[in-house]
Amino acid sequence: MVTPLDVPGQPHLDLDRALEAIMFIADEPQSVVHLAAAVQRPVAEVRAAIARLRADYDGTGVSGEPRTDVADANDAARGIRRGFELREVGGGWRFYVRSEYDALVSDFVIAQTSTRLSQAALETLSVIAYKQPISRSQIASIRAVNVDSVVRTLLGRGLITEIDTDAETGALLYGTTELLLTNLGINSIDELPHISPLLDDGQEGFERD
Repeated sequence: MVTPLDVPGQPHLDLDRALEAIMFIADEPQSVVHLAAAVQRPVAEVRAAIARLRADYDGTGVSGEPRTDVADANDAARGIRRGFELREVGGGWRFYVRSEYDALVSDFVIAQTSTRLSQAALETLSVIAYKQPISRSQIASIRAVNVDSVVRTLLGRGLITEIDTDAETGALLYGTTELLLTNLGINSIDELPHISPLLDDGQEGFERD
């Protein structure tokens, strides 16, 4: 059966590498069922591939579909423990920096980012502050634009964080951090002003829940 891994005129794509590529660009955790549908392979094969990838990143194994042209695939050189890992969150799989490197990476991102937020970032931050916990798709619905890059920027600045997952969809839910409170000079998110009196059309639906 022809699958997305079989590209005409090219060698058959390795399942492990294909899943790696998909999860590398994914902004949300990917369920095993979703990944299996993307590559059109059985769920059991995808689960096995994820296990191989995790072992590879942990430095305890190698990934890649089992080969039939060598006597023992385990004869291949073992890998090294990477600075990232595959973690199951909210019923899906996603790349994360290993916990021991969190502080280092956070400092690097903050140092590499300018201190001034764009108008789009400010608007997105306002939506999150008033409507948290809120998913990326809900933010996009309110702002009527794609917010993926802006959310990544705010995460990198340490102004928002992942606080939960939606029980029905598995989508990550975002909220603000203590750093935002410090920058605003307030003790609690409850101290934010009511926003509806500031809106020209008198909207009342944007009050903080």
